[in-house]
Amino acid sequence: MEDNVTLDADQLRARARLLALLDRRGHPVKRHRGSYLYGRPGRGKTMLMDHFFAGVASNRKRRFHFHNFFAELHTAAHESGSIDKAIDTLLGNAELVCFDEFHVHDIGDAMLIARMLDALFARHIMLVVTSNYPPEQLLPNPLFHDRFLPTIARIVAHLDVVSVDGPLDYRTRGGADTAFAAGRYLVCDTTDAENPAAPGRRAAAPDVGVDIPVGTRTIRARAVDDDALVIDFTALCGTATAASDYVELARRFHHWTLRDVAPLREVPPDWAMRLVNLIDVLYDADRELTLMAHVPLSDLVADVPAIPDIARTASRLGELHQPESVAIGAHRTGAYVG
Repeated sequence: MEDNVTLDADQLRARARLLALLDRRGHPVKRHRGSYLYGRPGRGKTMLMDHFFAGVASNRKRRFHFHNFFAELHTAAHESGSIDKAIDTLLGNAELVCFDEFHVHDIGDAMLIARMLDALFARHIMLVVTSNYPPEQLLPNPLFHDRFLPTIARIVAHLDVVSVDGPLDYRTRGGADTAFAAGRYLVCDTTDAENPAAPGRRAAAPDVGVDIPVGTRTIRARAVDDDALVIDFTALCGTATAASDYVELARRFHHWTLRDVAPLREVPPDWAMRLVNLIDVLYDADRELTLMAHVPLSDLVADVPAIPDIARTASRLGELHQPESVAIGAHRTGAYVG
């Protein structure tokens, strides 16, 4: 760990547990139990895992983010015609797999995760996971939770569950040296006349812009300039886009401007969930984001019902610079104040 980074007690314990997974040469200890690090957002879990991963003296290691993993899995399954072959392709000859932001909210994802974990454990591949949830809270939907209990039992049987919790969200301290943290959260003054789609209602396609292909569809962006994308919240999150689409776009565009984001309690839940997934993808890919919202961040995420991981989204958006409010009229053409 960097000399100027001071770890708290939970982080020190977690780092010690991770270092115990390696031998003196920095190789994963064969047939050693892996680690499952969990805690609320901003507790440094990803930092700890990434530092551990970087220090592993092996080229037989893989690191996945949840959304990237599923995007790659579905691509490989389409090419091979088999989920099991796709899992084999992704794992390759790995002796260590690190999985960031592990969460299970969907029964379809749950079944794929179960097959992936079965393959990992059968091959005695060491697994390190970060999550906002302890294993017993995965797939909390009471309609499906019982079906995931055998997988939870296998997780606990093969991984040491390590709490990295505490009251402090380290993102609130600022100072992160990343492209994402160099972005801005702008509160934009707006009126219904300037913004014909009232919060929670689909906006008409902009009069100016460009259609860009995403997966099997196209979406209407305000502007595209080399590696920069300017797009309305309704155009991206108000249509049937998926996390895999955001992964594809994040590979193409390094600078993002997301406009006219309404309070999430005022939009359909699937729009809010797409924003959660989008921020996850941009944060993991370390893409610079300017988010132009109708209200301050605290109000953007307040009173949002039944949207998993909204706290993580708030924590990550909290890293963005938040200058004074600006008038939205200056932004209607896709340009933004520098």
